[in-house]
Amino acid sequence: MGDQTQIAFDFDDLPQQPPLPPKIAVKKKETIIVLPTAVTVPKIKSTRGRKSLKEMSAGVDLLDIPADEILFQKSYYSIGKVAAMFKVNQSLLRLWENEFDVLKPKKNGKGDRFFRPEDIKNIQLIYHLMRERKYTMEGAKDFIKNNKKADEKFAMIESLKRIKSFLRELKENL
Repeated sequence: MGDQTQIAFDFDDLPQQPPLPPKIAVKKKETIIVLPTAVTVPKIKSTRGRKSLKEMSAGVDLLDIPADEILFQKSYYSIGKVAAMFKVNQSLLRLWENEFDVLKPKKNGKGDRFFRPEDIKNIQLIYHLMRERKYTMEGAKDFIKNNKKADEKFAMIESLKRIKSFLRELKENL
């Protein structure tokens, strides 16, 4: 076997490395990471499904329904435009059409729905009952059926809302 020499290294000259973080153990060229036993992962809320009542209430003031003078200039509005006005899905409008007798949009040969301004006013009443006053579907149907002057009451509420917003704006400008 020949002459064997032993080589020795002096590691005191090398810069000191920071110590390894706890929970990591190094063992023969393989790294083992130890995780804590109780890992809490924040639950990410799904964007699918029904909105919470808080989210629905927050969106009530954001409706984009034109004034009556502008609304009645056109004879018909497509379902997409009406859904954009109320910031709801088109499927919700189709559901309301099936559930409420006051909604009767016109349909063309392809089956596309076109809403008259009167239908939009009725949708506004339904939206008010279900989203603002938190009626159930059955409760809103009963309200519309039993209160023949529901449209007048709703018109009065809307005019009071406009006056309230005007007064708030006036207060902010002072």
